[in-house]
Amino acid sequence: MLALVDCNSCYASCEQIFRPDLRGCPVVVLSNNDGCVVARSKEAKSLGIPDLQPFFKIEYLLRKHGVTIFSSNYALYGDISNRVMITLRQFSPEVEVYSIDEMFLDLHGLQECPLDYGQQIRQTLWREIRMPVGVGIAPSKTLAKLANRAAKKIPKCQGVCILDSPQKWQWLQRRTEVSDVWGVGRRLSKRLGHLDIKTAYDLAQANPKILRRHTNINIERTIEELNGVSCLSLEEQPSARKQIYCTRSFGEKLIELQPILQAVTLYASRAAEKLRAQASLVKSVHVFLHTSPHEPNYYSRSTVVQTPYPTDDTRLIVQLVKRAVSELYRRECRFLKAGVGLVELVPSSLGQGDLFTQGQPVRAGEAMQAIDHINQRFGRGTLFLGAEGIKKKWKMRQQHKSPAYTTRWDELPEVAT
Repeated sequence: MLALVDCNSCYASCEQIFRPDLRGCPVVVLSNNDGCVVARSKEAKSLGIPDLQPFFKIEYLLRKHGVTIFSSNYALYGDISNRVMITLRQFSPEVEVYSIDEMFLDLHGLQECPLDYGQQIRQTLWREIRMPVGVGIAPSKTLAKLANRAAKKIPKCQGVCILDSPQKWQWLQRRTEVSDVWGVGRRLSKRLGHLDIKTAYDLAQANPKILRRHTNINIERTIEELNGVSCLSLEEQPSARKQIYCTRSFGEKLIELQPILQAVTLYASRAAEKLRAQASLVKSVHVFLHTSPHEPNYYSRSTVVQTPYPTDDTRLIVQLVKRAVSELYRRECRFLKAGVGLVELVPSSLGQGDLFTQGQPVRAGEAMQAIDHINQRFGRGTLFLGAEGIKKKWKMRQQHKSPAYTTRWDELPEVAT
């Protein structure tokens, strides 16, 4: 049996951990630059607050219902997610971190009652972290996803759903639209609809060989999984990303070159951190810059630059990015967004130069390792390149940002005595 543990309204729940006064109250979290609603608490959903809607369009509705608004605080969410995953490892020796708020657990050989074990997982996460979760347990990943959805949607489940027999998962499949099946999505569900496949049960009973002619081989695996046959194994070590991007809209439209250079320096630094975290080197860097598409004379340009050798040195990457942006820049434009992408990656163990290039100096790697260690210990941004600037007027809007309760010493919560 496999279990899928999924945090309920993850970002909103993270904000409520250190604000117990907001538990049971409507809460929403906004995207970068306070643009759209990307997370809603259960209470906000019950008020009819729509998801992925521009903040300025529904601000009146949020104020009307007394909804508490937060800007995205990714440092907090990432740290809370890490604590949840560490706690879940107590319940299984084999796990897969599927996303920031989801983890698969291998429960093969479990001697306890699955329902009791699922409740134990929920109670432990609430007691130790104050994170509410749903638990779905089934023989395959796809059924575990289905069970987890039921655990959250059906009050009688009390947060835990067990699909351990065909009768149980077929009952649920008949009441689940095919578009809600893991791996199907909107486009594929439309194509399946033309074949008179409307529900998960219809898909589970379909002939996989015939459907494969109209779709692809993945549909066969999905059908097998819906019938309790595990076809997707746990990935205990997530595969390295093939590309790493860091893109942001500016807090205000920028005309001068200098603040744009400061911004892309930060973006390149963030991307380089992620590059080193997965032990990779970069050979090509993609840089783009554009104005607002809603304004006249829309301007958008991009370029790809090659590194002299495979590298993870922030200083070299920033140097190349700044040179590229200077070439893309046009004085008469009001720029809205820029981005840096590391697009040709190789494992650091395979990074080598050619006959005429020595490759990255050893001391460069040591310097980057020291910077990462200090920033991990004392908080991101403790050490940074001076090219980022000190007063960052271009920084994205975060007017409702909560403190970094768990990752900055100066923002630790204080206990009144």
